[in-house]
Amino acid sequence: MTARTAEHPRPDFTLLHLSDTHIVAEGVLYDDVDSGLRLREILDDIGSSGIRPDALVFSGDLVDRGEATAYDALRVLVEPIAAEIGATVVWAMGNHDDRAQFRSHLLDTEPSSAPVDLVHDIDGLRIIVLDTTVPGYHHGEITDAQLDWLAGVLEVPSTYGSILVMHHPPIPAVLDLSVLVELFDQHRLAEVVRGSDIRTILSGHLHHSTSATFAGIPVSVVSATSYTQDLAISVGAIRGRDGAQSHNLVSVYPDTVVHSVVPMRGQSAVGEAVSAVDVRARLIAHQVTIGESARNRRRVADRAIQRPGAAEPVIDVSHSHAIGK
Repeated sequence: MTARTAEHPRPDFTLLHLSDTHIVAEGVLYDDVDSGLRLREILDDIGSSGIRPDALVFSGDLVDRGEATAYDALRVLVEPIAAEIGATVVWAMGNHDDRAQFRSHLLDTEPSSAPVDLVHDIDGLRIIVLDTTVPGYHHGEITDAQLDWLAGVLEVPSTYGSILVMHHPPIPAVLDLSVLVELFDQHRLAEVVRGSDIRTILSGHLHHSTSATFAGIPVSVVSATSYTQDLAISVGAIRGRDGAQSHNLVSVYPDTVVHSVVPMRGQSAVGEAVSAVDVRARLIAHQVTIGESARNRRRVADRAIQRPGAAEPVIDVSHSHAIGK
């Protein structure tokens, strides 16, 4: 048996992408849908998995009615698990959100009706949050001022590139009724992002998982944590359901970004369950090694230059800063 290294190393960054949580201040979202409970179940899955992502990215419709206390309830659900796993929380506006309450209760800043456009830097990976909402409406638009701001941000490439987070996905609608609430004038955004360092676009809004490309950039739409759209219905129809909720695992490599759907647990297990310890043993038995990420190799090299001969400390990457528009 010949020893070999796996085709790809560990990812440079790991993100968890969630969307459309639709938290309400009191009661349940629908008679059969407790959106807070569904999110709590998914967050419990994340906590018990042992994953240590760099960020939890929420791409809009965080609450259902823009209520201040709903945002407070959302923080109570999300912040403890984020602290436990050492992840930065990235919030984006959705058409059900309220800009003033969003700023006041999630960002701890002064309330304002201006678009919530932000930049997070996570150890050289730039996460750009673009507010595509139109107050009082459910479709999406991007103003000239926002496009100018985005172009300015993208003038200088980031070390590991950029990820654009926006609620309304700039892709064709699969469900006919979705054209009423799609992102308008998508070509104007394409002119700004084409050829930039944006590695992928993360969106929500549709309540079903889908993917496409836009201006040469991969687009990943995550399904909702609250309720989802059933695509196995008559052509032209639409029907929501309390099932198939999920989040996405986003693995950022030097030359690609992998998006993996993670359904909410509850299904019966089949086949052999192999523990992490046994997986490692099997890889060793087959003489297969998975290489360290390029990011960690770079950080080790940089620290060695800064402190020759010093032992390499544990790397903590659970930090970021946000810059408002």
